[in-house]
Parts: sequence; C-alpha cells; structure tokens
Amino acid sequence: MDESELEAEFRKFGIDVHDVEAVDPVSLSYVTAYPGEEVNHMEMGQMLNGLLDLARDDRWEPTRVEATVLRFEDEVMNRWYVETEWFEDLLQYRISETEFSTNVLETLDEDLQ
Repeated sequence: MDESELEAEFRKFGIDVHDVEAVDPVSLSYVTAYPGEEVNHMEMGQMLNGLLDLARDDRWEPTRVEATVLRFEDEVMNRWYVETEWFEDLLQYRISETEFSTNVLETLDEDLQ
C-alpha cells in the first residue's frame, strides 16, 4: 500500500492526515480533532482498528507505526508508536485487545504531556 492509499484509508477512519510515509516504519503525523491537554485515546483507537481491519483483509502488512499528534499543523501535541510484533500478536490472539492498547498508550511521550 503506497502513501496515497494509506492516507485515503486513514481519512476513512476520520483521521486528519498531515503527512504519511508508507515505509517501514510507517510514519504518520495527524492533526487531532481533540486539541485538549492530552491525546484522545478514542481517536488513536479508530486509527489502530482501521489498520487491524486492513491487515485482516490482507490489504496492509503490519509494520511499526510512528505517529505524531499535532494540536495544530505546526504544534506537536505528543508522539506514540506501535511495534510490528504487537499487531502480529493481537492478530494471532497471543495478546488481548487490552494488552495491545496498554502497550500503545504506554508509548505516549511523557515529556510532552
């Protein structure tokens, strides 16, 4: 899946993509719809569930995803990431959705909160 296809998929998930690179790792920056003090976990979940659905449909090969959340186009709110293994473990039922979510949430950059 190339950048334009991945960007289109993220937009279907309701994500306001600022920039995306569909290499390994996938590098994504997006402008949050919730520019409060903390990153909106539901927004993160929408994106991750969309990627998991693409992987289940064999339309996307899981790889590390590095996301930068922007409060506005020029203001970084926070960063988070997902390891390839976490996607694979969830898809193979080796970890629960709760474990997957906890792993991702723990990657939020504490210095930016």
